[in-house]
Formats: sequence, C-alpha cells, structure tokens
Amino acid sequence: MILFKHRRSAERDAFSVPRSVQKSIPIKRIYQDGVFQVSGKFSKTWRFFDVNYAVASPEKQRELFMTYCSFLNSLPIGATAKITLFNRQLNQKDFGRTLLMPMQGDRRDLYRNEYNALVLGKAAESNNLIQEKYITVSAEKKSVEEARAFFSRVGTDLTTGLSRMSSSVREITVNDRLRLLHDFYRPGEEQLFRFNLEDTIRKGHDFRDCIAPDCISFQKNHYELGNHVGRTLFLREYASFISDATITELMDYPRNMMLSIDIIPVAMDEAVSDIRKRIMSVESDITRWQQRQNQNNNFTANIPYDLEQMRSETKEFMTDLMSRDQRMMLALVTLTHLADNLEQLDQDTEALQAIGRARGCQFNILRYQQEDALNTVLPLGLKRIDATRTLTTECTAVLMPFKSQEIQDAGGIYYGVNAVSHNLIICNRGNLLNGNGFITGVSGSGKSMAAKQEMTALALSTDHDIIIVDPEREYGELVRALGGEVITISASDPNGCHINALDLSEGYGDGKEPLVMKSEFIMSLYEQLMGADKIEPQEKSIIDR
Repeated sequence: MILFKHRRSAERDAFSVPRSVQKSIPIKRIYQDGVFQVSGKFSKTWRFFDVNYAVASPEKQRELFMTYCSFLNSLPIGATAKITLFNRQLNQKDFGRTLLMPMQGDRRDLYRNEYNALVLGKAAESNNLIQEKYITVSAEKKSVEEARAFFSRVGTDLTTGLSRMSSSVREITVNDRLRLLHDFYRPGEEQLFRFNLEDTIRKGHDFRDCIAPDCISFQKNHYELGNHVGRTLFLREYASFISDATITELMDYPRNMMLSIDIIPVAMDEAVSDIRKRIMSVESDITRWQQRQNQNNNFTANIPYDLEQMRSETKEFMTDLMSRDQRMMLALVTLTHLADNLEQLDQDTEALQAIGRARGCQFNILRYQQEDALNTVLPLGLKRIDATRTLTTECTAVLMPFKSQEIQDAGGIYYGVNAVSHNLIICNRGNLLNGNGFITGVSGSGKSMAAKQEMTALALSTDHDIIIVDPEREYGELVRALGGEVITISASDPNGCHINALDLSEGYGDGKEPLVMKSEFIMSLYEQLMGADKIEPQEKSIIDR
C-alpha cells in the first residue's frame, strides 16, 4: 500500500511536499515495508551486525575475507549496493532506560545507585560512540510491486551470504529508516523522534517534518545542519596496496560521522569486453610508440615504464576475471562528518585526511557539491558523485566494514569493556541459546570477584533465585547485605544445620519406592566415602536392612 505521494489523491493517502524540503531530502515516496522511492529509483535498507574480524587470528581473517568476497560476488547485477557505517553519540536516555538498573524503592537502591554510577563512569571513559552498519540496495523498477519482488530475492541472498560470516541481517521498517535519518539530521535530539503513520496520514502532515533539521544550508566546502556544521569527503586516490584496517581506522575517529561504500557490480560479459578494449588501446599506444622510434632509427629503445605498467595491469585484470573468480565492480567511497563549529570541523577534516594518507589514500573535499555528496553518503540509494573507481572483488573487499562485535543487550549486566572498541560489554545471558557459564583463571586473577559482581548484579536487577554453595565461607557477608539467607551446615558448629542422610521427606523418590531409593543412596554414599572395593557383602547387607 502506498503511504505517501506527491499529490493528494481522492483516498487522502498522499500529501504534498514543500519544494525546499524536497530538494534537501530527495525522498519521493515511502512505503510501509521500508521501501523508499528516490529520484526514479526504489531502495531498501537492511541492518547487518558486526563480526570479530580485528581480533581474529590471521587464518580466521583470511577465511572471513574470502567469505566476504563471495558475498560481494553475490550482489545483484543492475543494482547499486551501498554499505553504510554510521557513528553516532550514545543516546543517554535510551542508555539509561535499557542498560541501567531501575530503582525499586527498597533498601537495596543504595547498591543500585552505586552500580549505575560505576557503569556511567565506564561509559564516560569510552568514546561514547556506537556504530551501526547498514546495506542499501537501489534499482530502477517500473512499479513498487516489481521492486518488492526484487528486494525479496535480494534480502534472501544477503541473509545467506552474511550468515556464512556469522553475521545476522535484519530488515528495517519505515520507522527505523526514518529514525536513522532523524538521528543524523538532528544530532543530540535522538530521543525526540516521533512518527506515527496513522496520525501523519490523518493530519495531512509531511513525513519529512519528523526528520528534517531546523535549517540546512550548503556552502562551498561545508554545510550547516541546524546548530552543527558538516563536510563531505571522497576517496580520490587509492593506494597501490590498501590495508583492510583503513575503513575501521577512519571510523574510530570519535565524531558523529557516516561513511558509505557504493558498489556497482558489472556483468561478466561487459567487464570482459571493456578490459579487452583497454588491452587493445594499450597495445595500440605501444605500437605507435615503437613505430615513431623506428622512424628515428632507434630500434633498441625500451617501452616506457608507464605503458609497460598499463599493459601488465590490464592483463592481470583480465586474468583475475577469467581465472580467479573475480568480478569487475565500480566503487565509490564517501565520508561525511559533523562538528559543533567550523574551526573544529577543519581540524577533524585534517585528522581524517591524515589517517587516509597514512594508508596511502587521499581524501579530498567535494567543493560546490556538498548537497549531492551528502545525499550520496546517506542510506537513500542515491549516487550523485561521479568519482567511481574500477576494482576487482578482492580490491573492493579490502574496504572491510567489519571490526569487532558489540554486546549491549537490554536488561543485561555489565561484564567489562570491549578491548577493541572500548565500549561497554552489557550481556543478558538469558537471551542466549545456552546461558550456562563458568569462570576460569590463575590464582589471584579475580575469579571470586567476577562471580560476586555477577551475583550482585543479578540480585539487584532480577528476581532470580540465587543458590551459592560456599565451602570457604567467603560469600556470607555479601548475601546478608543483599537481604539473602545464609544457612550454615556444620557438624561442629552448635548453631549450624545438620544433614541427616537417612531422613525421608514427603514425596521422596518421585513416585518410586522410597526405601529402595534411600537404600541405594546410602550405599552410594558409603562407596564414595570408603571406596567401592572396601565394602564387604555382609556390610552391604547391614546397610540394606
């Protein structure tokens, strides 16, 4: 069902859009399932989750890299795929609602306040940024029904390809997609996002009202976005050898920013034809150069280095396509970042360009193209910058978007800090398929402290039953402080409890003969205490009687 159009229809399901807003946010129509129509194209966005690539062994990294190459090879022909990495400030309101302990109004609120202060302190030490990863596929289709059928097939391929890397894919709704744009257009106001489809249709409002900033102005080399300023860069010069850590190093810079990698797969027949034309062109240049040298009676001159290098590269490219299961892809890397003022923006731009230069890559500012560049970076499905580079599958895969998996489960407890991203590890083991665990380590490494910390967090935030078997009597004070009950079992303590192994409680045996079950228990108890070979037959008879 179409939710919004440009012109009002008789069914009152469409609303006109102001031209100024339309120019800045080039979304023509949105649909309930998250499909957007932008500039004659239909696009859809999926969110995918990180994998532990940076901390993996070299063998595991190579395996993940080859799997990612296979995923890129499966991207659809005739469509544009945009991989977007979005760094944004942690929403303090959402953080407090999902990751901090709520007060219960009892005497243990003192400990909950202390726990929340600890978590907030650790969060302040981190870069206070969270990174989200999205992939947007756009294609020109005649109708939205045709686009939906196409995106259904693409979604299945994306799920299958990324699952081989232990990454999951989630299709986002129209609200999620609008919220993504809202969080970028309105940094610091993430908690103010409101969008209700029924109310918007009933009131006749424009859906862009819920995401558009107060003002947006595009200048020569930057743009103004409400109370913030931003700038968009593009990767102009690629290094001869690009490290797979280039993208992650750029995104580690602690600022609100968004980086997009546009990938346009080229059909194999078109790629082979194009490379053959390039080879013929290079050979023609070499032949003409040699003819000029022969006319000058220079029959021993060597072919110039640049022509020889072009010949070698084109032949190697053809070999990759024909023999190494590579595909030709057109790639474009764009990056936009936000700052509070122009001075800070210039400093951040220099820092990002320095990070690129350290890896042999040159990022340049897009001058007089900031509007087109911004719409290219955003996960809308547009590519309005003509600065693509011809790459093979492996060269494209080097622009690796994966780094380390983040664990921040709602309702979880604090376990530590991610060694790579320095973000908090908040895990809810109840969400796992198998939530069991054990703690190992050398003496003095903090095993008991880790156990006490987890027990305390569970006691303060849940109503779980916690049973502690404590032979060393080191958990008693903690249990009493948390309002628990300590039962001392001792044969020598007059105030302790005693266990009668011969005791028969009601319902003992689960329906079986209780005396037989108790006899077998006592027999196994003696065998454990004395050894199975130490009990004589007459002693077993006495125990049975």
